[in-house]
Amino acid sequence: MSQRIRIKLKSYDHNLVDKSAEKIVKTIKTTGAVVNGPIPLPTNKKIFTVNKATFVNKKSREQFQLFSYKRLLDIYSTTTKTIDALMKLELPSGVEVEIKV
Repeated sequence: MSQRIRIKLKSYDHNLVDKSAEKIVKTIKTTGAVVNGPIPLPTNKKIFTVNKATFVNKKSREQFQLFSYKRLLDIYSTTTKTIDALMKLELPSGVEVEIKV
């Protein structure tokens, strides 16, 4: 086949992203394909500010942070064996996977 497959992993937990990327790399290397990555992409940080009191005390506020972690994998010289191994791979819930061929 000899085509490039790009896999993007996204999660709110950095441990889940790293473990799933490691799992993907192991399965791809056993099939004989070439892997470039995991490449860490910039972390998105969202900050939410919420009032503690609904009526009085406008100055008392609370802040929450939400981080989203992303990794990028490129797979070269793929075979049908590689694609089958990727389809059978089970990743933990909480990890969003985007595959482009």
